Amino acid sequence: MPTISIRIDEKLKRKMDELSYINWSEVIRRKIEEVVEEEERKRREDGKKKKDLERIKNASLRSYEFFLNYGGRKSEETIREWRDKNWQ
Repeated sequence: MPTISIRIDEKLKRKMDELSYINWSEVIRRKIEEVVEEEERKRREDGKKKKDLERIKNASLRSYEFFLNYGGRKSEETIREWRDKNWQ
């Protein structure tokens, strides 16, 4: 296993020494794992948000194109046109 080192002040070190029954390496290792997992979760969520934003953007563009092509027409006319295109 790789080793890392940290610096702490004397006061904290004395307190840790008083609690010598605690495996401080394990405490630090667990905390590092928690932070890493949390950051990875945030990255996944950010990636998902970016994908969602892209999907929203695409839907908005498609809605705008639809409006430009079919705006001002009655909805039943548009639906009939779509149905006719799909059945040909």
